[in-house]
Amino acid sequence: MIESNSDRVGRRHEKRATVHLAAWTLLWLITLAAAVLGPRLIWDGDTRFTTLAVFINFAAGVGMVLANRRLFRNLDELQQKVQLEAMATSLGVGLVFGFTYSTLDQTNLISGDAEIGALAIVMGLTYFIATMTGLRRYR
Repeated sequence: MIESNSDRVGRRHEKRATVHLAAWTLLWLITLAAAVLGPRLIWDGDTRFTTLAVFINFAAGVGMVLANRRLFRNLDELQQKVQLEAMATSLGVGLVFGFTYSTLDQTNLISGDAEIGALAIVMGLTYFIATMTGLRRYR
């Protein structure tokens, strides 16, 4: 199969967008860690630094979302379909799990507090599994 110049250019744009998303995601994770751990380990609870760290983390999160949109626009139609289905599944599972988990906490049916980290893990795993399933389905 002969690869066209436009295919090569498209893959190059997709690769660049993927690296761009990875960089923004890493920045977001680092700034999140700073916002969460900084008050306890670095600046001894100083609210000025904590506020700044939270706003920097928010800005990095916005950059990550925009980088994700940029990557999505560089994907071919089949890859977009797989990603859209995985995102829809992750959103649905996240809403159902999140509200159920919160209700269990509010009604004291679980002993601990509902933590947002658990929701992030469930949504991340759901997205990963749905993406792998979609890729296998359309192979």
